[in-house]
Amino acid sequence: MSVPDVIPISHEPDYRTSTIGRWQGGQFFASVTAAFPEGWSDWDGDDWQAQKRWCAVLHRFDEAGRHLDSRIQFTGTTAEGEQKATAAAEQLLGEWLDALPERQYRDIVIAPFEVRFEGALFGLVVEEQDEDDGGVGAELHPDGLGFYPPWDGCYDT
Repeated sequence: MSVPDVIPISHEPDYRTSTIGRWQGGQFFASVTAAFPEGWSDWDGDDWQAQKRWCAVLHRFDEAGRHLDSRIQFTGTTAEGEQKATAAAEQLLGEWLDALPERQYRDIVIAPFEVRFEGALFGLVVEEQDEDDGGVGAELHPDGLGFYPPWDGCYDT
């Protein structure tokens, strides 16, 4: 089975997809998440907390699900204080969401896309999977949400 042109994502209030939906200009996916620089794999290194950067992310899409733009801002690292960084990201994200005219939280359907910002990968990226997973999938980076057949809007973390 191949990856569809657009992938459904279910809105789940009070969980990982609570800030997705539609607005006057199309669709959006927003989150507060942590990102490591692309290719950084020294999970056991002494400086992982300085590498783990927290950010506010707002991806916007047209009605057909094509990526329009992404607004990303880092707000601090875990080393500087995770609670402070996430609180700043949540406040910023709230301001961005409040600025979306006619915002409604609900299910979305978006096409795969990739954005790189300050050395980190963001986007819904098609990836080969184990045959047990149907051989194909898409992962939302850096949020770590995986989408697989039967492409019903549900995700794995």
